[in-house]
Amino acid sequence: MLPEHIKEFTYHIGWRSRSRRPGRHKSNQRGMGMEFRGHTTLLSYPDPRRIDIRQTIRDPMEQVHVRIFNQKSVTPVFVLCDMSGSMQYAGAMQNGSARKKIEIAADVAQSVAQSATRNRDLVGFIGFDDVVREDWLCTLSARPHTTVEMAENLRHYVAPEVGSRGVVETIRLLPRERSLVFMVSDFHMPISDLEESLVLMQRHHIVPVVLWDSTEYTDLPEFGIASVTDPETGAKRTLFLRKAYRERILKSFADRRKAIENLFLRFDMQPFFVENSFDADQLSEYFHQYVAA
Repeated sequence: MLPEHIKEFTYHIGWRSRSRRPGRHKSNQRGMGMEFRGHTTLLSYPDPRRIDIRQTIRDPMEQVHVRIFNQKSVTPVFVLCDMSGSMQYAGAMQNGSARKKIEIAADVAQSVAQSATRNRDLVGFIGFDDVVREDWLCTLSARPHTTVEMAENLRHYVAPEVGSRGVVETIRLLPRERSLVFMVSDFHMPISDLEESLVLMQRHHIVPVVLWDSTEYTDLPEFGIASVTDPETGAKRTLFLRKAYRERILKSFADRRKAIENLFLRFDMQPFFVENSFDADQLSEYFHQYVAA
């Protein structure tokens, strides 16, 4: 059984699935659906249950005609999860403890897995840092248990000082069939790497889930000395903070957010920002607002 604490969200896709497997999305596959597609002869589609008497009577060639319909089909759903060093950042306090970004990513992954299963879709998981993590992969499955368990293990994962270059390599594990892909990351990666990955993934529908924590940039003192460590390179720096420097840091985060938004919008992808905690209801609203049914 799936954990009861996992909250689902509702989603839909804006294209026709090509899968032959019955599901809940519009498709171009003929079958036992309700979407009328047209007519054909009984010889071409031998299903007497679909005989259309009126169309048959009208045919001067006296052929028997049947109605054909499109079925509803499944679509592949993937979670691409950033497991780089920056995802270890712990900031905002919740229930008396600071939660890491990787824990928020686990919340998202479990919600996606359960929501996809309720929608009768197939779900898979791909973890990456500087490389695609072969030990953090779940192949597409109609059963979410493996993905849910892997996401649960993700909560206790401690990343080494590594980057996220592997995002470019994840494309080799995605199917040729168009898929719904939730890309979960704080996107503290070079814009060039992110752009390269988006170019390769253009056939898929990407939902960028951007995990930020307000304490990363708002809880800085206006005056004092602070030591900081880059979680992806291990580089250490000592900063002398003052009001002007603090304002520069705040501006750099605002500029970074704008750069991320602009890049995704260039590829017609609306980013979904998660700050401090994940709310499944807001993701439902995201699909209602930005994804055409």
